[in-house]
Amino acid sequence: MNSGFHSIISTAGRRATRLMGITALFVFGHGAATSAHADELAGVGKVSLVLGKAYLESAGKPRQLIRSGTEIHVNDQIVTEANGHVHIRFVDSALVSVRPDSLLEIVRYDYDAHNPTQSSIKLNLVEGVTRAISGDGARSARERFRLNTPIAAIGVRGTDFVVSATGQSVRALVNEGAIVLAPYSSECLAIAFGPCAVNAVELTQESLQVVQLDGSTPLPRLVPAPDERGPLTREEVEIADVDSGAEEKTVGTGVYLETVTSRRVTEVASNTVVPPVKPGPGPVTPPVIRDYTPSAGVASSALLGQQMVWGRWTEGQGANERITLALNEAQQGRAVTISGSAKPVGFGNEYGLFRVETDGTRVAAGLGVVTFGLDTAQAFFHSETGVVAMQVNSGSLSVDFNQNNFSTQLGLNHATTGRVDFSAAGRISDGGYFHNNTDTQTMAGAVSIDGAEAGYYFEKQLNSGSVKGLTLWDKQ
Repeated sequence: MNSGFHSIISTAGRRATRLMGITALFVFGHGAATSAHADELAGVGKVSLVLGKAYLESAGKPRQLIRSGTEIHVNDQIVTEANGHVHIRFVDSALVSVRPDSLLEIVRYDYDAHNPTQSSIKLNLVEGVTRAISGDGARSARERFRLNTPIAAIGVRGTDFVVSATGQSVRALVNEGAIVLAPYSSECLAIAFGPCAVNAVELTQESLQVVQLDGSTPLPRLVPAPDERGPLTREEVEIADVDSGAEEKTVGTGVYLETVTSRRVTEVASNTVVPPVKPGPGPVTPPVIRDYTPSAGVASSALLGQQMVWGRWTEGQGANERITLALNEAQQGRAVTISGSAKPVGFGNEYGLFRVETDGTRVAAGLGVVTFGLDTAQAFFHSETGVVAMQVNSGSLSVDFNQNNFSTQLGLNHATTGRVDFSAAGRISDGGYFHNNTDTQTMAGAVSIDGAEAGYYFEKQLNSGSVKGLTLWDKQ
């Protein structure tokens, strides 16, 4: 999503405004903690400011409304609504701003105050926009810092950068220092740390450019920063003097920050919404939230033209079925994948994934690394109160046929559950079959023989029920 990206460009063009006091937004003491290892019981940061609505999602805990002073732990997810904006100060004095309509996950935060070079830090921007100013951990252990996005990894060679990410694209700008952005591959795995060297592009503050990766090209590229320089939004104030301190006050429905050193007051309305702006000159457009679930069931004629289809062993979800065929249709010219049992795949033994296998069951040789784009999906939240259809807002799937591994991510949403993130990685066989099972989730799928299509089902357990769904993918 590009929400807030215009303010990124404005920031780069307005370094002279850095005496404004956003730095004062991130306020809690330097001595609050001296070490943060990946222990979920130990906090690794605190929220210093929250505007609008934002939520903290933690495994095994109910969803929590974020407030100033909320403690952040490893594996927490920070979810902001359209008017939400959260600022976090971490134990190594790193500063992170999570902008509206975003989801940021704290994957790892091992900070060793006695030996900072041994620190390991990983954040995952599932979607949205975030700004990060490196703390002592990232500055001292640059080869152990990573910001992941759905399609690319970002390492740092500097201190201040902004990233905008969706399931299909990522854009980044550097305010100070440098970053290294690279697409995932066999040499750049999401599970790794630090900058990737293969297919990487380095962006420095002097370039006055933006690094971008999307479906239009296989590799990241530098593009000119827009010439248009609008003012900073009322919500995004420049981070300037991190040690100046600030006092947060509530006045009616608004919040303002008073910079202690300058006594300058900046008012920020808590209901401010930053409209997304297209990169480069052009009109402002309303935000678009993608849903890969068709509004109505896909016609059988359209599905029958695909190599990979889902067939229903049962009636499934009835009128809510969107991307499946009756079993007799799915079987026409196709074989069921994953195993030879009668009902090898599908949650609740309700579905089977079928593919064309006229040339045998081994995937074609020499496919290399293939990136798939999400074509269609359907998902449901199952609980004691019933079954409801969810949105599938984003997705990524990468298969490395050279190293025989895969990785995937999905972003789902419903008013009942809030944002749900699904991710998995593992091995893929010569027959193109892949799966991943843990205590809380399971998935299995396959690619077509020519490597041009893919599909998998997934299940994830939540505290109040489970999310179950089907996906179909096309090679990008």
